[in-house]
Amino acid sequence: MNSQQEIIDSLPSHLRPFIAWQDYQLYTPRDQAVWRFLMHQLVQNLSESAHPIYLEGLRRTGINIEEIPKIEVMNEHLNDIGWRAAVVDGFIPPAIFIEFLAHRVLVVAVNIRSYAHMLYTPAPDIIHESAGHAPFIIDIDYAEYLQRMGELGRRVITNKGDIEVYEAIRALSIVKESPNAKTEEIDAAEAHLKDAIERKKEEPISEAALMSRLQWWTTEYGLVGTIDDYKIYGAGLLSSLGESLNCLNDEKVKKHPLTLRAIATDYDITREQPQLFVARSCRHLSQVAEEFARNLACYKGGKYGLDMAIQAETVNTAVYNSGLEVSGLFTDVMYDPMGNPVYIKTTGPTQLAYEEQQLSGHGIEYHEHGFGSPVGKLVQITNCLSTYHIDDLRDLGIEIGKRVTLNFLSGVTVKGLLKNITRRDGKNLLFTFEDCRVSDLDNNTLFDPDWGIFDMAVGFKIDSVYGGSADPAAYPLYNNPSDTATIAGDYDDSTQQLFNWYEKARQYREDDSITAAQVEDLIRSCQNAVENEWLLIFELFELAVKAGADQALAESLEARLNHLLNDETEENQILIRYGLSRIAAQKANA
Repeated sequence: MNSQQEIIDSLPSHLRPFIAWQDYQLYTPRDQAVWRFLMHQLVQNLSESAHPIYLEGLRRTGINIEEIPKIEVMNEHLNDIGWRAAVVDGFIPPAIFIEFLAHRVLVVAVNIRSYAHMLYTPAPDIIHESAGHAPFIIDIDYAEYLQRMGELGRRVITNKGDIEVYEAIRALSIVKESPNAKTEEIDAAEAHLKDAIERKKEEPISEAALMSRLQWWTTEYGLVGTIDDYKIYGAGLLSSLGESLNCLNDEKVKKHPLTLRAIATDYDITREQPQLFVARSCRHLSQVAEEFARNLACYKGGKYGLDMAIQAETVNTAVYNSGLEVSGLFTDVMYDPMGNPVYIKTTGPTQLAYEEQQLSGHGIEYHEHGFGSPVGKLVQITNCLSTYHIDDLRDLGIEIGKRVTLNFLSGVTVKGLLKNITRRDGKNLLFTFEDCRVSDLDNNTLFDPDWGIFDMAVGFKIDSVYGGSADPAAYPLYNNPSDTATIAGDYDDSTQQLFNWYEKARQYREDDSITAAQVEDLIRSCQNAVENEWLLIFELFELAVKAGADQALAESLEARLNHLLNDETEENQILIRYGLSRIAAQKANA
C-alpha cells in the first residue's frame, strides 16, 4: 500500500478531506536547491549533536538529502516498520493532525519553505515534517510514543480559543508564504493572531493546550540523555539550522529533566526556546505520556469532565456507563449534593452513538436543537437500568406500549408512553417516550410533552468525557480543512529563467561525464543573469569546485557570495556563511 490513493482510501472517511496530493512536478528547481542546501547543512551540523539514530533513520525512511522526498518512496520504506505517510496542505486542525498518529500515519506538509524563508518558516513544510519527524520512527519506543499521543490526542478537550488561535496561525502562515502578499495583509493577519491569543488567555487552559506543550517539549524540541550529556531528537531542532546549534549552549539554553511538570511551561513559536527538557530515553517518553493520561477527562469522567466540557464551549462527548455516547455542546449539568451529575443538557446539534458509531436515527439532524437526559439509578432498583433484559424490565413495569414512570434517586422523574428501547450488545441504551414529562426534585419541568419525542439515555454515571464527536464521519466538526489553502507562486518569465539555470546546474552535478570545460561554459553563460540569486551562485560555485573548473572563474563566484554578505538579509548572510564554510571544509579534505 504505497500509492497516495491507496493511503487515502485506507483512512477513516472524516480524515480523508485533509489529505492533499503531492504533484511532484510542482516543485521548482529552486525548491529542490533549497531542500538540498538545507539538508546538506543540517546533516553536517547534526552529525555529532543528533541522536545516532538520526542519520540511519533518514536512510531507512526513504529520505535522500539530494532531492525532495517522494511520498510513494517514503511509504515503501515506512511500510517495513508498520507506518505510512500522507501529505497535507499547510496547517490542519491539531486534533486532526494528531489523530493521524493514532493510525500510524505520519503527516507531511506538501509544501517546502520558500527561498525567502529558508532559515525559518512559520508554516509547516516538508523539511520539518519528513526530515525532522520521520527518522525517529524507526525507534520502536519513539514510534509507540507517537501512536499513544495520537490516541490521547483524539480524546483531549479543545477550547473555543484553541480553535480560533489555530485558524489565525494558519491564516498568517499562508499570507507570509505568499509571494504576492501586501504589507497591510500581513499586518492584519498578525493583529488577528494577537487578538486571538489575548482572548485565549482569558480562558482556562485546555487539555489540548497542555498536550500541545508536552508534544512541543518532546517530539518538537526534545533532547534525550542526561543534563550533562544529551542528543537532539526533536523535529523542530533537527530542521532548524540555527537553533540546532544554539540549543547546545548550556548557558543560554537551560536544560531540565523531562517530567510531567514540563506542561506548566508554555512556548513561543516565534523565537528560540530559552529552556529545553531532556528525556532519559524514548521509553521514558511513554511513561510521561501515561502520567499525563491519568489526569484527562476521558479517564476521570463525572463532574470533572462535564465541567471541563462546558468551559470549553466546543463539541465534546459524554459516555454513560452503558456505553451510550452523547456528543454536542454541553451547556448545563445538574448535580446532586455529592457532585454526581443527575441531568445533562446540550444545546444545538447533538449525536447519540455507541462504540463510536452513530445510532440510526439519532444524528445531528434529528437532535438539531439539543439533548437532555437524566443520569443515575432508579429508586428501589439496585442495578443499572442498562443491564436488565426485556423480560426483567416487564417485571419492573417497564414495557413498550405502556405508560411508564421512572423515579430517580436524584428526584428526577420521567413519566410517559414508552415507544421503543434501543439495545446494543445486550444493553439498554435509550428509552424513547411519547407524551412525556420530565421534572426535577422541585417539580420544575425539564421536558414538556409539547416538545415532542423524549429520548432518555440509560446509565447511572458518566464514565468518560472526551473531545470531539463520537462518530466524526456522521458529525464532522471540520467540514473543510480550512476556508483558505496555501498559495502557490505565480512566477514571471525572469524567474522561470532562473529556474532553468537551477535545473541545468543540477543536471551537470548529477552527470559524471560532464567536463570542467562544460561547467565553465555554463557558468559564463548564466552568471550575469543570476544577479543577486545567492543560492544559484552558490550552486555554481560548488559545481565549479567539484569539476575542477578554472580557478579564477570559481574565485569570482566566491567573491560574489562574499560581496552579497554586505547586501543580503541577516538570515541569508547566515546561510551564505554556512555554504562558504562547507565548501572550504571540502577543499581542505580534498
